Amino acid sequence: MRQLRGQERAITGNRQTSLAFAEAYGAGTLDDAAHTALLWCRDRAREVGVRTVTAGAGAALRLLAATADAKAVAEIGTGTGVSGIYLLHGMRPDGVLTTVDLEPERQAFAKQAFRAAGFAGNRARFIPGRALDVLPRLADGGYDLVFCDGDPMEYLEYLAESLRLLRSGGLVCFQGVFADGRTVDSAEQPDEVLRIRELLRAIRESATLVPALLPVGDGLLCAVKRG
Repeated sequence: MRQLRGQERAITGNRQTSLAFAEAYGAGTLDDAAHTALLWCRDRAREVGVRTVTAGAGAALRLLAATADAKAVAEIGTGTGVSGIYLLHGMRPDGVLTTVDLEPERQAFAKQAFRAAGFAGNRARFIPGRALDVLPRLADGGYDLVFCDGDPMEYLEYLAESLRLLRSGGLVCFQGVFADGRTVDSAEQPDEVLRIRELLRAIRESATLVPALLPVGDGLLCAVKRG
């Protein structure tokens, strides 16, 4: 390995502190109602064994939804509503979040959390079911952003559906692509990590996508669909 220059050594030595600061920075940017609702969501997630997006990843999702001036967002993996609250805060005031999850119990938690965070009932459409059964029923080109936080084994299929669902200039985002560091680990890895690596290659090599991998949470892979 080549020798690191002074500035590179400083960056490397402070990397964990910098990442922790970025996560904390995103945590205090919502109003009190949303903050309280998020705490409640995270408690419910721990109870049912669901992993949620971190504050840093949530802040990035809110930013991306606002940048896209999103009126229609599709979410794969409702969970208990954490990511949905961030997405709704970034969307237009008349925007609608369509969120899909296998577990109606989780969606019931999310519905309660959205209401507590101050969102009207018509701001979210909850669809229970397997994502690959639900997504083909959604409208072609009808979405500004698709957020994928479901089964990593289905991520490549989610990508194909997202490209159909997104308008030109729309965004697709995949949560958890670092896989707790296993994605870049040279040791033998399970199939879900191999699928994430396939997804990373497919998005980077696509002629129709402009990608970026954001080092927030457990890795947020984002791409813009070209016209």
